[in-house]
Amino acid sequence: MSPGDPPLWVLADPRAGTAAQAIGIAERLGRPFRTIDLEWARWARLPLPVPTLLGLADRSAFRPPWPRLVISAGRRSAPVALWLKRRGAGVVHCMRAPGSAGFDLHVVGAHDRMPPAPNRLEILGAAHRISPARLAEARDRFAALAALPSPRVGLLLGGPVRGEGLDPAIAAALGRRVAGFAGSVMATASRRTGAAATAALAETLSPVPHRLHGWGGADENPLLGFMAWADLLVVSGDSVSMLSEALVTAAPVFIAPLGDEGPRHLALHESLYAAGQARPLARAPAPYARESRDEVGRIAAEIMKRGLLAG
Repeated sequence: MSPGDPPLWVLADPRAGTAAQAIGIAERLGRPFRTIDLEWARWARLPLPVPTLLGLADRSAFRPPWPRLVISAGRRSAPVALWLKRRGAGVVHCMRAPGSAGFDLHVVGAHDRMPPAPNRLEILGAAHRISPARLAEARDRFAALAALPSPRVGLLLGGPVRGEGLDPAIAAALGRRVAGFAGSVMATASRRTGAAATAALAETLSPVPHRLHGWGGADENPLLGFMAWADLLVVSGDSVSMLSEALVTAAPVFIAPLGDEGPRHLALHESLYAAGQARPLARAPAPYARESRDEVGRIAAEIMKRGLLAG
């Protein structure tokens, strides 16, 4: 490998939440890395059990010099990562996938309920790109939020697990519930929330001081600022990413179910309750103590401990 070639490659799945797991880990390692945006062919739909590039629509990025370490996430990228392993790369992979025995480090959520293995690291939730340093920077950058009345409630709203367009009645009910105990509300809506549900939420938040950022707005998304300044967080139960990111804060976290969460999401909720890292929205706003959890920092430390980027 020549001096100008990054020793670290990240395989970025087209799904933003999946890609963020691999990118977030790479960012915490503090080393230069190359991101390869994956484009899937029809073969990627199959559970390919062997190291192969067969699932890729474009293989042009895969040429030597090969990386020292590759970080990947999601079932479809696993055969690609293992193909690179055959060319001398170490592999850190997130999420369930075929061929997991071949990973140098396999990062899984406690909610996946996988048996222990020498190469397996269990975390709460999933990896992501939020770090304590980014939250600290956002607290400074969005310092004007300190003027909002306490308790400042951060409301992070998603939408249907499959599809887009949350029922406006569900959004309105959640808004009324949160407004009932908040001094002020800092709310964000996602792509899956939809315009109608966002409008319903805005109406029910009107009795209290609030900031509401809708999806696709021209202004900068203040999500990190909301998280950094929240006295407590209410997170809709559909989003593995938002629930995992909320753990980096020190605020009490309450999960608001939207009603269509499947077994995997419900298992995530239970894992967070069991660890004392979240409580159901029905118990809000009763305070409770919790320590922030920097799970991505723990993954990065494990990579360095195992010497996967040594040399």
